[in-house]
Amino acid sequence: MGKIKIAVIGLGYVGLPLAVEFGKKYETIGFDIDKKRIKELESGIDKTLEVEISNLKSSEFLSYTSDIEGIKNSNYYIVTVPTPIDKNKRPDLTPLIKASETVGKILKKEDIVIYESTVYPGATEEDCVPVLEKFSGLKFNKDFYCAYSPERINPGDKVHTVTKILKVTSGSNPETAKKVDDLYKSVIVAGTYMASSIKVAEAAKVIENSQRDLNIAFVNELSMIFHKMGIDTIEVLEAAGTKWNFLPFRPGLVGGHCIGVDPYYLTHKAQELNFHPEIILSGRRVNDNMGTYVANRIIKLMIKKGHNILNNDILVLGITFKENCPDIRNSKVIDLINELKNFGANVDVFDNWAKKEEVYEEYSLKLIEKLNKKYKAIVLAVSHNEFKSLDLKELKFDKNSVVFDLKAMFDKQIIDERL
Repeated sequence: MGKIKIAVIGLGYVGLPLAVEFGKKYETIGFDIDKKRIKELESGIDKTLEVEISNLKSSEFLSYTSDIEGIKNSNYYIVTVPTPIDKNKRPDLTPLIKASETVGKILKKEDIVIYESTVYPGATEEDCVPVLEKFSGLKFNKDFYCAYSPERINPGDKVHTVTKILKVTSGSNPETAKKVDDLYKSVIVAGTYMASSIKVAEAAKVIENSQRDLNIAFVNELSMIFHKMGIDTIEVLEAAGTKWNFLPFRPGLVGGHCIGVDPYYLTHKAQELNFHPEIILSGRRVNDNMGTYVANRIIKLMIKKGHNILNNDILVLGITFKENCPDIRNSKVIDLINELKNFGANVDVFDNWAKKEEVYEEYSLKLIEKLNKKYKAIVLAVSHNEFKSLDLKELKFDKNSVVFDLKAMFDKQIIDERL
C-alpha cells in the first residue's frame, strides 16, 4: 500500500480527537461537510472542547477540508459520523450511508475503509459495503477492504482520552485486521484488542452501552421504590457500595449519543430476527420515562409546600446531557422541562456550558443569560462544577421554595429531595 495517508470522515466528538492523534504521525486529512466547522478548526477552535488548542496545533501532519477532492488520495478512510435514532426509536443510518457514498466515489484498489460509528452487528458488511461497491465499481475483499473499530470517546472526560482507552479492532480478512490493528496500535497508548471478526467488534460496542443502560435502569427503578418507602436512595447505594463487587451506578436521566441510543440498534436487529429482547427494552422504558417521573415528583413537592403551579417560576440548572461538557445531543433534561411546562409552570433554564444557538435550534428553548430572579422551585439537572458554588438561598423565592437535586451534588440538609 505504500505510505499511509488517512482521511477521517466526520469531525465531531469522535472524529476530531482521532484525527489529531493520527495527524501527529501520519499525513491525515479531516473531512466534514460543515464548512463552518472546517473554518473553526483551521483557526484552532474546537467548539466541542474535546481537543485543547495546544493539542490541535501539535498535530503537524493534519489538515482539514470539506471538499471530497481533498481526500481522494488517501488509502485509509475512517468513518466517524453519528448514528442516531429516529422519532420512532429506530436506527437512522442516513449519515453512515451518505458517508459511505462519499468514500465510494473516490475509493481505489487496495484502500481500507474503517468504520467507528456505533451500529448493530452486521451493518458494516450488510449495509455499508454494498454502498461502497455500488459507488466505486470495486469488489469487496478483492479490490478494497473494510474494518470496524468502535469509538470509545467519553465527551468531557479529560482523563480517559482517545489514546488512553484500549481500542477494539477488526478487519474483513486476517491481513486487513493486522494492518488496522497495527495502525491504531501506533497511536493508542493503552493498546488494542483484535476481535475475531467485524461482527464481533460491532456487537462488543453495542453491548457496552446497553449494559450501562440496564444498570442505570435498575438503580432508577430502585429510586422509585425507595422513594415510596421514604428511604434515601443515595444512602442505600453508599451502604451497598461498601461491598467490593457492588457496581457504583447512580440514578438519573440517561441521554447523550450513546447510552440512550445504542440499545435500540441491538433491539432493532434482534427484532429483525424475530426475537423480542424484553430485558433491554424494559430498561429503555424505565430510563426514557425518568424525565416525566422527576417532573411529577417536583410538582407534588411544590403542592405539598403550598405553591400554585400555574405561571409560577421554576429554575432548571443544566441542559447538556452530562456535566462539564457542551454536548446537548439527546439530552433528557428536555423531557423534564417539557413536563414541567405541561403543568403550566414558567421554566427558566440556565447552562453556561451549552451553546445557546444550538439549544434553540435543537429544542426551541431559549437559555437565560443570568441568574437574577427568585424561584418557587430550583432543579439541579446537570452537575456542572460551576453549580457547586451557587448560593441557593439567593435563588429561592422564600423558605418554602423547593430544591430538587437530581445529581446528589448539594448538601442533603439544604435540599428537599434528591433522586
